[in-house]
Amino acid sequence: MTVSNNHGLLGKKALVTGGTTGIGRAAVELLHREGARVALTGSNADTLAAARRELPEDVLVLRSDARSAADASELSATLGERFGELDVVFLNAGIALLSPFEAITEQHYAEQFDVNVKGVIFTLHRLLPLLAPGASVIVCTSVADQRGTAGLSVYSATKGAVAALVRALAVELAPRKIRVNSVSPATIATPIQQKFGLPADVASAVAERYTQRIPLGRFGQAEEVASAVLFLASPASSYVTGIELVVDGGLSAT
Repeated sequence: MTVSNNHGLLGKKALVTGGTTGIGRAAVELLHREGARVALTGSNADTLAAARRELPEDVLVLRSDARSAADASELSATLGERFGELDVVFLNAGIALLSPFEAITEQHYAEQFDVNVKGVIFTLHRLLPLLAPGASVIVCTSVADQRGTAGLSVYSATKGAVAALVRALAVELAPRKIRVNSVSPATIATPIQQKFGLPADVASAVAERYTQRIPLGRFGQAEEVASAVLFLASPASSYVTGIELVVDGGLSAT
């Protein structure tokens, strides 16, 4: 593997939650190529096993359920022992469930808020003692927190909650020289698209409709979001905090 040090991350210690597939996996691979020591978390046994097989041996692959504050405490203890401190935290673990508003249930609400909001809050809360001065925290939000989309009301609410959290923590943690930002993707070709449960013909029609609305004329790739994460993780963004960096091919501008 060729290691790049163009972005100042050589020897830095990074964690990516939800790092076994999609945007998280792309971020793990990019941060590692930039010379960071990287740990990732996931909760699916199959994707964790694949990550252990396919990623370099020095990438630390850990099982941790974002819904569990106890798992977050265990994660913090493990990283404290293995890394000592953290310079980059990418809180990427999340789920999206489609449902008309009239059909939502308490379970539909709880599943998404437990992962997307509780998971972000308590994972970061438990990791806070490990964050080095100058650390960068990046949260994965979504353009759904600013643009209305039918069937994604609860998901959009979770992303709006963490977008507000990012702004508040950017102010609160600034005295510790910790920067807090978010990366806000849309229409990215990742496994989460398949988890909506749409029939193939419906999914294809929806993708075509969105593609026609995107100024750049295509869905984005996970690697393109990872590049935005790299910018927010690196010294290149040293005077950037409290922002939501949109990566959507221009969709939110239309």
